[in-house]
Amino acid sequence: MALPTPIKLTVATVCIALAIGCIAYINQPDSSSASQSTNDAYVQADFSAVGAKISGTITDVLIAENQPVHKGDLLVAIDDKDFVLTVAAGKAKVGSAQATLASFEAQLTQQQAEILRAEATFNANQASVTLAKADQTRFSNLADDGSGSVQARQQANAKLAIEQSNLTKSLAQISFAKQQLKVLSANVDNAVAALALARADLNTQQLKLSYSKVYSPIDGVIGRKTARVGEFVSTGKPLAVIVPTSAIYISANYRETQLANVQPGQSVDIEVDALPGVNLSGKVESLGPASGVSYSAIAPHNATGNFTKIVQRLPVRISIDMTQKNASKLRVGMSVTPTINTANSEKI
Repeated sequence: MALPTPIKLTVATVCIALAIGCIAYINQPDSSSASQSTNDAYVQADFSAVGAKISGTITDVLIAENQPVHKGDLLVAIDDKDFVLTVAAGKAKVGSAQATLASFEAQLTQQQAEILRAEATFNANQASVTLAKADQTRFSNLADDGSGSVQARQQANAKLAIEQSNLTKSLAQISFAKQQLKVLSANVDNAVAALALARADLNTQQLKLSYSKVYSPIDGVIGRKTARVGEFVSTGKPLAVIVPTSAIYISANYRETQLANVQPGQSVDIEVDALPGVNLSGKVESLGPASGVSYSAIAPHNATGNFTKIVQRLPVRISIDMTQKNASKLRVGMSVTPTINTANSEKI
């Protein structure tokens, strides 16, 4: 039995509309959806690897794996006997340098007094020369007019010569004392530099001594412990890895076609594979500046004639409010499924 024409037209119209709707739905961009989800996402944290800053034998390990620690807690102790002796030697060098400096400073003060004494002697000799010149003139005049003896004139001449020699000698003593003052000043400067060097060396040795105690730099949980009592460790060797469980985040790898409307501050619903039925919330913190393949040691080369376009994935960092219920159960490496509400434009 043939269908009436109106029914045929209605059916045809509905089929055409369905076909157009399917084509439009299939061809719409991924980013047009009100939410974007991915199962390529994991819980992450910025680990802190604690290493030895000096070489030595481990004498004590005060931590165990999975143990919570706080910033400043003592983790590992390294044998410090050699460093204690080195610090003691450094203190002795500082004391010796201080004594040397004090000695030179005392000599400098003494030399300044010696200069004052030499200048006083010079002034006295200068007065004696003035007096000797007056006597020599007087006795010469007396000898010339016959009132005085030649012997007195000769004695006056000799005395003037002696006083002039003494004046020259005192002047030389002043010059020598001033030169010696420069030498002693240089010695004081050298002693000051030597003392500063000794103190710097002592500070270095004390710093190395402090490195014999390894403390936690952050709050967290010991994720891996490689330190063993009696083991000799070299500088830079890792002793433990601390996971900051209160500062974890999610690194989600979204397809590039999903990110057109994703922006920092949008809310995120989080499902955790390890916690069925538990829903957590977070916010988009930032979008990665490059795709994961961009960091590969060997970048893909698509300059050949055979080319297959592959949709790239970019990392999106999602922050989690650790005060919400069940957030403390998250562990680094867990798989999660975050759903970003792109219709929500709220900014952090």
